[in-house]
Formats: sequence, C-alpha cells, structure tokens
Amino acid sequence: MFKKLGLSVILLAVMGNLAGTLSARANFKGNLNVKIDGLRNTEGQVCVSIFGSSRGFPSNSDRVLKRQCTQITDTSLNVTFTNLQAGNYAVAVIHDQNQDQILNRNNLGMPIEGFGFSRNPEVRTSPPPFRDAAFLLAGPNTVIQIKLKYL
Repeated sequence: MFKKLGLSVILLAVMGNLAGTLSARANFKGNLNVKIDGLRNTEGQVCVSIFGSSRGFPSNSDRVLKRQCTQITDTSLNVTFTNLQAGNYAVAVIHDQNQDQILNRNNLGMPIEGFGFSRNPEVRTSPPPFRDAAFLLAGPNTVIQIKLKYL
C-alpha cells in the first residue's frame, strides 16, 4: 500500500511540475526579428504585419496583431517586434514604394509592389494560406528571414 501511495505522490509531483511549466510557457513573452532581403530599391518604406490566426491573413489590417512600417535605407532590412506571447504567427511584408501602407495592384489585380511572407511559401495566383506561412514563436528571440518577390 505504501508503494502505491509513494508512486501516486511522485506522479502528482511530476504532473504539478509539468502544469507549472505549461503555465509559465503561456505567460512567456519573446521577441521576433524579421530579416527582409531582396528589396529592389530604397524607395519608400517596408511594412511588416503580424497575424495570430488565419482570420484576415494576409491583407485585412483590422486583423493585424502588430504592424511596423520602416523607411528603407538598404536593400536588406531588419524589423524587430518585442513582447509577443508564445504561439503561432504568420508575417506579411510589403515594399510600400508610394507609402500608402497598402499593396498596390495593376488593373489585372497583380501586385506592382514587392511582397513576402514568413517561411517564404511559393506564391502562384493568390496569397498563401496562413498555415503555409505560420511559424512558432517559443523562445526569447526568434529570427525569421523573408525574401521579397516582385512580379
């Protein structure tokens, strides 16, 4: 009987420790460094938007968790976001040459400014789904690299 009681106490201790670790992970805050390469020129700004779900990804500005626009100084650029909760995110980037904070398109609906997404998914006739661009932020400093595309 004491063996079973001892085993039960050990199991409860382990489960309590695991629950505490998961609880601490839920309160975790980390930083995201977005490295952007492939800018065609230094005109305008780069706008980086972070989404926490597929709702609105990649272009609905009402669904953006955090957004940052930065003046371009070189054909490579780093943008950092701080204090993000641990979780799955997807990032959309535009090279906003005319600084209107939207991805401008031609009469056929094709983008005329550069764009890119986290995990650099292949883009064909429409933006990628959230799942193809999603990544896990789970450490104190997460770095992703996005290569811009121009059509």
